[in-house]
Amino acid sequence: MSKMKKAVHFCLLSLFLLCGKGTEAQEVYPLWEEREKPFYKENDLKEYQEEFWETLCLFNVTDPTLTVYRAKGPNSGKAVVIIPGGGYELVAIHHEGYDVAEALASQGITAAVLKYRIPNPESSDQPERVPLTDARRALELLREMADTYHFDPGKVGVLGFSAGSHLATVASLWKSDKHEENPNFSALIYGVTHLSDTNLKWLEERLYFRKLTDHEISQNRLLDLVSKNTPPAFLVHAYDDDVCLVEETTLYAQRLKEHDIPVETHLFSKGGHGFGLGRKEDGTDQWINLFVNWLKSNTL
Repeated sequence: MSKMKKAVHFCLLSLFLLCGKGTEAQEVYPLWEEREKPFYKENDLKEYQEEFWETLCLFNVTDPTLTVYRAKGPNSGKAVVIIPGGGYELVAIHHEGYDVAEALASQGITAAVLKYRIPNPESSDQPERVPLTDARRALELLREMADTYHFDPGKVGVLGFSAGSHLATVASLWKSDKHEENPNFSALIYGVTHLSDTNLKWLEERLYFRKLTDHEISQNRLLDLVSKNTPPAFLVHAYDDDVCLVEETTLYAQRLKEHDIPVETHLFSKGGHGFGLGRKEDGTDQWINLFVNWLKSNTL
């Protein structure tokens, strides 16, 4: 695609989005435009949107994108890649993606929602590598736009929910050789950090689609990978979460503390799993402002 055609494409796309439901300016960027998508194979999958857990979600994602929301008002100079959850079966793109990005952008933080590829043997020869590859590319791509959106490329983090939080944790702990692909901080919302028998089964069934090797099991013992080089973290969970247990967060916080890594943890008595921006009735709606305060008040 020529530069002129690209410009027209993005202008039209931006105009369409501005006229849509959202009130914040936003632009959508193909993650692998003019590049070969890693670990991709031809398939007949068609992306579609459907309600799941009372929210619209995306299924069969094979063409990943990054939707960037420009910071409003006083710009904090910081940016975050938002990774929605969905158990590696779907992408909860609205309540754990676009809604969160709008809230952050309104408070001066550049927010970019990652629509990552769903791991699937039909669309990839190595499905377990697809989500992390997309997350790393999203960090790199967002940093390339630092001048456009006016933030410090050295202050870019990841914010993940549930499976997206697992992905954000992996991106934080499995260091890439490319500095641009590593986050400077992480925000992990009702995530997964502990390789329990239940979580091992989940990874084998939804991410790897096979038994893990001994080396892969060692790699996925994420708590054992925390070190002095792990980025600072902001953690949120509810005690009554019966999908991802609260210990996933408390154990990670403990390991960070043991290595003197800055960490802030907020645990709610009620909230369950998948509360997104949260609810007033159980107090979980407090976390987004707490996160903004943490992000703005720390040098990271």
